[in-house]
Amino acid sequence: MSSELLVEKRPSQARQRLLATASDLFYREGIHAVGVDRVVVTAAVTRATFYRHFPSKEDLVLAYLAREDADMRAAVAPILAEDTADDALLEILIQIVADDITLHHTRGCPFINAAAEYPDPQSPVRVLIAGHREWTRATLSFALETAGRADYETRAGTLVLLRDAAFVGSYLDTPETVRETFVATARAVAGLG
Repeated sequence: MSSELLVEKRPSQARQRLLATASDLFYREGIHAVGVDRVVVTAAVTRATFYRHFPSKEDLVLAYLAREDADMRAAVAPILAEDTADDALLEILIQIVADDITLHHTRGCPFINAAAEYPDPQSPVRVLIAGHREWTRATLSFALETAGRADYETRAGTLVLLRDAAFVGSYLDTPETVRETFVATARAVAGLG
């Protein structure tokens, strides 16, 4: 077997630039407000290059959201793998969500924003969003169950809803206020005192 086949192919610089450009524009301005031409010009690539990497704008939207999902999973994975005290695990997960809301995604949740633009629950975009939400709920449920909390599934659902509310609240209040309220309420829901 050729050694070339053993080397994992890295995405091209053009593809990475397209995805980074689109991610920034979609998040700041909205998915439907940003056309392919704007992404192509801003990323400094040709239309042919765009379509070689993304057969349609929806493929680019899916790649954008898949990257957001992968980033969150990558942030949580090492914490879940550690031999952490149960309450500490919950505390860390709450802090990761608080950081995401107030430091990384200060213009709302990219998944909530995308869901508002793609109302059909059967669309590939909404299916991806549903998968991310299910992972979020399952991760919180696992942490709550591991910590021995009663009604861990209900609590996990409440924490997801609280997360959603905090993202929406970040449009209206200061990051400090949102963070303080989210952390205090999430700790109460998680039974952390």
